[in-house]
Amino acid sequence: MARGDCEQAFARAAALDGIVLVRARETWLNERGHLGLPDHLGETRRLLGDIFLALGGDLAEQGAKRMTSLPGDFLHPDTGTLIEVDESQHFTSFRLQTLCQYPQDAPLGFDLERYRELCGTWGSEADNYFRTKAAVGFGPGGRQRQRAYYDALRDLATPAMGRPPLIRVDAADRNGASAYRRSRDRLHDALG
Repeated sequence: MARGDCEQAFARAAALDGIVLVRARETWLNERGHLGLPDHLGETRRLLGDIFLALGGDLAEQGAKRMTSLPGDFLHPDTGTLIEVDESQHFTSFRLQTLCQYPQDAPLGFDLERYRELCGTWGSEADNYFRTKAAVGFGPGGRQRQRAYYDALRDLATPAMGRPPLIRVDAADRNGASAYRRSRDRLHDALG
């Protein structure tokens, strides 16, 4: 399966069901992460900073990044809801580490316990995906840690910015159409 095929299949299935999605790009979700968030998000910035450091992030490198927007999967324009379709490479031990640092009352658009379970199921395989790829801010072999951090950034910053909680859809099997069918009712409830 080529890069982007899963997301495209998800979007096609949603469109056939009357849900229009566009590619997501928000200026406040940028390469600098928590350092690029507005100052008024102090508590969210602190939490994301703790997550960043726990993942072994380098603040000097992160702070030197540009404010270029991070591409996201989808935006539902009518509601302003962001939607991410997570393939198996998102379910690493590093992602589990971030999920375990979320406050109990964090407004999330996905089942936190289910995501923790998926990290347990897929972690050993996902930890090997781009295992040696470097990532600015996380050093050699830091790609999985960077992905886990940016996923946490999207999860926690989105509602802090006054938007609906980001909806995550599990597509660990890399089948976007099937992922849409499994999440259909939840999406209709959230998107109206």
